[in-house]
Amino acid sequence: MKRILDRRDFLRGTSGGFGSLALAMMLQEDACADGAVKVLHHPPKAKRVVQLFMGGAASHIDLWDHKPMLEKHHGEKSDFGEHVEAFQNGLGPWMKSPFSFQPYGQSGKMLSDVVAPLGDCVDDMTFIHNLVGKTGVHSQATYLQATGFQRPGFPGMGSWVSYALGSINENLPTFVVLPDHRGFASNGPKNWGSAFLPASSQGTAIFPQRSNPIEDLTPQADFATAEGDRAGLKLLSKFNQQFQRERPGDSRLEARVRSYELAAKMQLSAPEALDLSGEPAHIMKLYGLDRAGATYPDTINAAEEEEYFGRKCLIARRLLERGVRFVQIWSGNDNSFPRRNWDSHEDIERDHGPLARGMAVGTAALLKDLKQSGMLDDTIVLWTTEFGRMPSTQGSKGRDHNPYVFTNWLAGGGIKGGVTHGESDQWGYKPLDRSSPTQVYDIHATILHLMGINHKQLSVRHDGIDRRLTDVHGHVIREIIA
Repeated sequence: MKRILDRRDFLRGTSGGFGSLALAMMLQEDACADGAVKVLHHPPKAKRVVQLFMGGAASHIDLWDHKPMLEKHHGEKSDFGEHVEAFQNGLGPWMKSPFSFQPYGQSGKMLSDVVAPLGDCVDDMTFIHNLVGKTGVHSQATYLQATGFQRPGFPGMGSWVSYALGSINENLPTFVVLPDHRGFASNGPKNWGSAFLPASSQGTAIFPQRSNPIEDLTPQADFATAEGDRAGLKLLSKFNQQFQRERPGDSRLEARVRSYELAAKMQLSAPEALDLSGEPAHIMKLYGLDRAGATYPDTINAAEEEEYFGRKCLIARRLLERGVRFVQIWSGNDNSFPRRNWDSHEDIERDHGPLARGMAVGTAALLKDLKQSGMLDDTIVLWTTEFGRMPSTQGSKGRDHNPYVFTNWLAGGGIKGGVTHGESDQWGYKPLDRSSPTQVYDIHATILHLMGINHKQLSVRHDGIDRRLTDVHGHVIREIIA
C-alpha cells in the first residue's frame, strides 16, 4: 500500500523533501544552463577530461604490459594456438621488448624504461590491459576509440560532453583539441566533429607550435586593423540577427552565431591561455620546456618529442583551469615517414623510444601539476590509442597491428589509483579471460558516469534512431571507481 506523506515527513526529508530538493539543486548547479543535461543524473566525481591519444597504435607490451614469457621465448617461432589474421606480415618469431621493465610505486607496477617518468604517478593510475577493438584498420579503429563508432558521421566523446554539460567559461570553447603539430592522425578533424549534435559542441583545434595557433581567429593581413575588425563583426552580427529572425528555430544558424560570438571573445582570452611566459622556471622544467631556442636533428629524437608534447600538456592544464571541460591531446600524425607516429611496423625501438619518452615526460608533469593544485581530484586523464601491437615480429625489429587486446589507463576524477583491471594473456595477444574483455563502450560509459551522466540517458534522435556515445553497449567499470 502506498504511503501518503504528511507535511512533517516532507519537511524532515524522510522520503524526499528538503533533502531531495537540496540534492537536486546541487546536481543542477553542476550542469550548466547551456548544456542539454539540465540536472545531472547523479552526483559527479569529475568536471573535466583530458584524453591523450597516441595516433598510429602504441604497443602495450613495450610500454605498460610486461610479458616475461616474451623474454623467455624471444626468437622462437610464434605459436598462438589458433589461426591469426595479421594485418600485414607480422607473424614472425616471438619478440621481447627492446626496453627493460622495472617496478614502480607502492603498487609495484612494471613499466618500461621509456615511460619511466610516469613511475612517480603509477599509484594514481588504473591500468586496463584487456581492452579489445573490432578492426586492425587505423581509420576505423581510431573512429571507434574517438567516437564510439567505427565509421564516420558520429560525434566525438568531447562533443558529447560539451553538448551535455555546456560551457564553464564563456570566453573559451568547451572542447579543445591539440593535434600533433606535424599533421592530423587518421580521420583528422572528423575524430572531434559534432556530426548530428549542434555545431557548437565540436572540438576547436589549436596548434601551439605554429605561428598562427588558431586558424581564422584574428586577421593576418597587414591592412587589417583592430577597429576594422570590430566594425566587421558588428555588421556581421546585424546580418545574422536579421537572418535568424526570418528563420526561427534553425539550430544550425544559432550554433554558427554562437561560434562567431565565441571567436570574438577568444581573440582576447585564447592568446592569454597560450602564453607560457608567466609560468615559473620549475614548471617549465617539469614539462621539459627548459631548452628555449634548442634545435633538433631531422631524425626522430626524444628531446624534441619532450618539448612538443610537454608544451601541449602545459597548455592543457592552463585551459582546464580556465574552464575548458574537455581537452584532447594527440601524438602522431597519419602515414608519416620517416615515422612521426606510433605505427612501428619497421622498428619499435627507433619510433616508440622517442615518442614514448616525450609522452611520458609531458604526461607525468600534467598529472603532478594537476595533483599539486588539487585539480586531479575532479579531472579525469585518459590515455588511449586505436589498438595495440603483436607480440610476434614483423621484419626483424617491428610489430604488426593487434586489435585483439591493448591497454588504456585512467587517473584522477574518482578513479582508483595503483590498480590493474583486466589482464592480457601470457603473450599480450588476447585478453586472459576472453569471455570478459573491456570494450571502448565501457570506458566511455565510465567517464560519463564519473561526470554525473547516465550513458543510457544521454541520447539524440537522428535518422529515426536514438543515438548515444555508447551505441547499444557499455557498462560502467565500477571496480575502478574510488
